[in-house]
Amino acid sequence: MKIIFNYFFTFLVLLVIGCNPKEKNQVVEENNLPNIIYVLADDLGYGDIGAFNPDGKIKTPSLDQLANDGIKFTDAHTSSAVCTPTRYGILTGRYNWRSPIKNGVLTGVSKALIPNDRTTVASLLQKEGYETGFIGKWHLGWDWALKRGDSVGGTGWNANDYDNIDFSKPIKNGPAALGFTNSYGHSGSLDMAPYVYVENGMPTAIPDTVTVDKGKYTWWREGPTASDFIHVDVTPNFFRKSFSYIKNRAKEEKPFFLYLALPSPHTPILPTEKWQGKSGLNPYADFMMEIDDYMGQLQKVVEKAGISENTIIIFTSDNGCSPQADFKILEEKGHNPSYIYRGHKADIYEGGHRVPFIVKWPKKIEPNSVSNKTICTTDLLATVADLTNTKLEDNEGEDSFSMLPLFTNNGDYLRESTVHHSINGSFAIRKGKWKMIFCSGSGGWSDPKPNSDIIKTLPKYQLYDLEKDPSEQQNLYENNDEIALELEKLIIDIIKNGRSTVGKNQLNDVPMNEKEWKQIKRFSIPMQN
Repeated sequence: MKIIFNYFFTFLVLLVIGCNPKEKNQVVEENNLPNIIYVLADDLGYGDIGAFNPDGKIKTPSLDQLANDGIKFTDAHTSSAVCTPTRYGILTGRYNWRSPIKNGVLTGVSKALIPNDRTTVASLLQKEGYETGFIGKWHLGWDWALKRGDSVGGTGWNANDYDNIDFSKPIKNGPAALGFTNSYGHSGSLDMAPYVYVENGMPTAIPDTVTVDKGKYTWWREGPTASDFIHVDVTPNFFRKSFSYIKNRAKEEKPFFLYLALPSPHTPILPTEKWQGKSGLNPYADFMMEIDDYMGQLQKVVEKAGISENTIIIFTSDNGCSPQADFKILEEKGHNPSYIYRGHKADIYEGGHRVPFIVKWPKKIEPNSVSNKTICTTDLLATVADLTNTKLEDNEGEDSFSMLPLFTNNGDYLRESTVHHSINGSFAIRKGKWKMIFCSGSGGWSDPKPNSDIIKTLPKYQLYDLEKDPSEQQNLYENNDEIALELEKLIIDIIKNGRSTVGKNQLNDVPMNEKEWKQIKRFSIPMQN
């Protein structure tokens, strides 16, 4: 009897041990959907991270380690070569030129660009049970409260616009309207007034001064500034806020999505005192090193919180490096922010939209992985839909393809072509090794610039074989009529159909005619309504 009792007691002990609940974070990692942290740098070039540029002179040990721990994409592209349009594409999974913004960017007082009824990454994940957070540079427009009438939201930079904003009242049609449970950030770029933090729809302080800086690297536009908005501290502040958000969310079983949109290394180029001069190159390189260090801290926060195994960390940039980084000085010291690629921010050339793209997900992605597949920043929406087993409707993520097969080596990545777009609205399309540009020059800020005299002497279009000529030096357009015609027909179909994915055709946000959409006049094949 005693022997039977001992066996029974041992069985009970083992049963209790087996039923002992695991640590909360361990349960989340093993059984639940992954946390997602999407970090978007601002104006960071393909060649500014060591893992992508073996000849680079900027030390980026934290981002290099992130790439070693996960997968790096060597052929990743933003949907546009400038800020606002790319951000639109990231959240909506739709090419930016389908929206009302056909060229350029918004200002700090622009009205909301994304309608509240359009599905975004945040709204989809929110419906699937995620806590969703935004921290950083919004630059997609929101509606400030006004003292009178409706005088803001036009071209901007008008003192009357700022005077008419009521900073004591909440904004409308901001992050919360698009699926973010929590939000903290500022309206435009760090050089765009008003310089005010807005937390969960409410300005954190009323501007009490007007600031301006005209330095070579530290330049920002004159405008109203709140006492808690200190330009040099904005990037550190956003990282601090992100660390707190991650720590707090890691205590809960509910998965989270954090969209951390950095305002850096965009102008004003403001490395803190600790980092000034550390690169031995120039302030831009110092700023890059500071961002890299903060990314290392972010990874440590995730690890210390016990959620690293099932947390996806994505790091990329919203377009190529800006010439404000001072390419001349950097190149004199052996560093090219665009690596081997032609052009920079704003351009239709590769330097304008080819960006570093890193994904770490220990639970699914093998360390030291590399993918040479062509991906686009519009692909996030379809990827999170795939993660959550959500079917996208015909009017959701029209230009988004799931990257999940590339993360897990399970299934096919379905993107066959990618459309590129420059600051002045010029188009290009990539399919396989071929890239067709539908303008004569850069479409942006590098030579040959739009409307320059030399443009008149150049072929109408440009065609490059990126396998043999990644630097886009040899225009093959005039000797490859069949390929050129195929690619022109393809981009016209993508524009006309309102989508590049399979599904019912959709409407773009303006009528399909050259009068209201002047950039499509450049196609030689007529664009039918």
